Amino acid sequence: MAAMRPNGGPAAKNSMFVDSLKDSATAAFLVAVLGFFFLPLKTDIAAGGLAITYRWPLWISAILIVFGGRLLLNLFVFKAKTPATQFIGDKLSGSSARLPGLGRYLGIALFGFAVILPFFFTTFFPGQQRQYIDLAILIMTYIMLGWGLNIVVGLAGLLDLGYVAFYAVGAYSFALLAEYFDLGFWMALPLAGILAAFWGIILGFPVLRLRGDYLAIVTLAFGEIIRVVLLNWYEFTNGPDGISGIPKPTLFGLEFTRGEGGFADFFGLEYSTIHRFIFLYYIIFIMALITNFVTMRLRKLPVGRAWEALREDEIACRSLGINTTNTKLTAFAIGAMFGGFAGSFFATRQGFISPESFTFLESAIILAIVVLGGLGSQIGVVIASVVMIGGIEMLRNIGFLSQIFGPGFDPVQYRMLIFGLAMVGIMVWKPRGLITTRVPSAVLKERKKIGADMVAQGEGH
Repeated sequence: MAAMRPNGGPAAKNSMFVDSLKDSATAAFLVAVLGFFFLPLKTDIAAGGLAITYRWPLWISAILIVFGGRLLLNLFVFKAKTPATQFIGDKLSGSSARLPGLGRYLGIALFGFAVILPFFFTTFFPGQQRQYIDLAILIMTYIMLGWGLNIVVGLAGLLDLGYVAFYAVGAYSFALLAEYFDLGFWMALPLAGILAAFWGIILGFPVLRLRGDYLAIVTLAFGEIIRVVLLNWYEFTNGPDGISGIPKPTLFGLEFTRGEGGFADFFGLEYSTIHRFIFLYYIIFIMALITNFVTMRLRKLPVGRAWEALREDEIACRSLGINTTNTKLTAFAIGAMFGGFAGSFFATRQGFISPESFTFLESAIILAIVVLGGLGSQIGVVIASVVMIGGIEMLRNIGFLSQIFGPGFDPVQYRMLIFGLAMVGIMVWKPRGLITTRVPSAVLKERKKIGADMVAQGEGH
């Protein structure tokens, strides 16, 4: 009789296990076939032709990893009576209910650590302080970009795939102003933001009647148009050669150079190149804080509530008498302005820019940060940026993987594969992003968090 029970019986469990094995074997077979010409075979240019290097352990390891991962997913997620993701989500929801201020405390803790971060690295990691502070600068730049795009996608619900265009406009605005008009960083910074906002308005006009996929295609085309123009207008932008010699920011006229009159000489310090990196970190940190502050204040104003009304239902938004034209234009303009600010900082940090720095992949990464963190969630963007950007860069320091997959294994070459797997995992576990609760901007009596499933997605509907 035990074999006749439909739910939870031995026969049902054996059938589920057999089906899971078959599905896992199919997935492993597909990896073996599709990855045969990428994983076990590596070609290098050599004298007289190509040299082929065989990496069979890497191929076999990939097959086993996919087989084991797919089997675990089938047993504990896809075919399980109570999926592990649901169990973990219930536990997290229970902990957040028991600790209602957990998100606020986490934000305060992250802010406090961000304030002292450069000195933390200089104290505990003196040999790698420059590398870690530079990584922190990169993460903070993507946090600012994510917050800027969150205005367009998370609050207004307009799917923008060409946000990197405003990033490029800000960077080239500062570089060209410095080259042709000899303007410094602080003078060119507001102009770069204004010019990026102007281009945001230019993009906003053609897409006023577009929604969803059509809106995404037009914004993607806009980003590519900007990149192609920068690439081919050689007389003005120097084309693929890029622009070098971009000036560095100064502290009230003090340059971070060696010798008399520099920052170290003025304050009586021993000269160190790390001073400039710490200064750059605090510049982007303050700029990101301003972006967050302005975003949160605008969200509580009528324009911010109009963005959220537009995201939920554009037809209902029109019926309330809201001017959807101005609402879309303000979202594009303000989001583009912050992208322009981040672009100008990128130019002064790198000292050199070229069109290759502003490809569609950058837009995809910024949009993935916003989506994975949770549309409309500011703290979610921070967590997603740290995990995605910091995690990918930290792959360079993982040395034990070469002992597993072979001496020629470089994990950085597979960063996009790892990035894609992480996105799939997050979408399976948390389809609404890492932060699945939202705080409404307008309340009647008591402010309560709501689930993200009650908020419309950023598709421009």
